[in-house]
Formats: sequence, structure tokens, C-alpha cells
Amino acid sequence: MQGHMSDQEIVRRESLDKLRELGIDPYPAATYPVDTHARDIRANFHPETQPMDDVTLAGRLMSVRVMGKASFAEIQDSSGRMQIYVNRDEICPGEDKTLYNEVFKKLLDIGDFIGVKGRVFLTQTGEVTVHVVSLTLLSKALHPLPIVKVDAEGNAHDAFTDPELRYRQRYVDLLSIRMYARCLSSVQK
Repeated sequence: MQGHMSDQEIVRRESLDKLRELGIDPYPAATYPVDTHARDIRANFHPETQPMDDVTLAGRLMSVRVMGKASFAEIQDSSGRMQIYVNRDEICPGEDKTLYNEVFKKLLDIGDFIGVKGRVFLTQTGEVTVHVVSLTLLSKALHPLPIVKVDAEGNAHDAFTDPELRYRQRYVDLLSIRMYARCLSSVQK
């Protein structure tokens, strides 16, 4: 079976095996009680007048920037993207730091579904961010997402443009369109 898989798919399955060894089985995906969405946080959060100290959201992991004991990441739900801040000692308050050191830093991949609980704050750069106090892996993505790259002039690279493939693999086409729109909007800012 591994002969037909890409290197990324093989690595993702190895990560799945390691997760299961740690007692985390992301299949079937567990029910996760979401009480807000990225768009609602952006629209309703005002640090002085409308603090948000207890939010729960879930989405697909879209990027990760690990900086030692703390990390920033982005998750995307049905309404848009939200930056999250993950601190090792907050999601792992005891001696066991496996959730951060192994699961978050090494075994999660772009495209995995996670659930987070935390409080909303503004970073020093003014970015609305969820400070995570609880993180749960909901489902593991075994296939890499189609990532469309957009340069500074707005030209798309690695776009999913073959009309026949787009028709037969509509789910990939829809993912690509959403990712392309997101990349284009970040270039135009």
C-alpha cells in the first residue's frame, strides 16, 4: 500500500501510528462543543468593552510557527482563519509535556482538525489571537492539502487548473479556491 503513497502521506500515517501509541485515536472524530467561530471573534472582540475570556472553536490547522516553549498557529473554520497562541506550560500544566513537545510540535500536520479553548487577546502587532489553555486533536489529515502559492504580484503558482481533474475532484477544487482567495487577500494587504 505504501508504494502508491507520497512521502508526505507515509509520514502522516507514521504520525498517526505514534498518536495511537500515545493513546490518541482521531478516528472517528469526536464531537467537540464549539461555541464561537473565527468571524464572530473578530466582529465581537473589543479588549476594553467586550473581552472574550472563554471561547471554544475548532478548525483545520493551516500554519504553525514553533518558537521553543510557545507557538503561534492558524486554524481555519467555516467562517475564516484565526491565529492561536499555544504555550507548553499552559496546555501541559503538570510534569508531562507530551501534548506540546510530541503531539503539537511533531505529530500535527497542516490540514489536521483541532479544537481549542482559551481567551482572546491582541498581540503586540494588533492581531486578534486565541490564547489556548486546552487543545484537542479531532481528526488527522492523511493527505496533504493542495497549497496554492501566490507571489507579491498576485500570480498563482501550483494552482489546480486542469478542468477535468477539477470536475472529478471537486473537493480538492473547493479547497484550492478557498486557499487561493486567502493567499491573494494576504498579498493585497
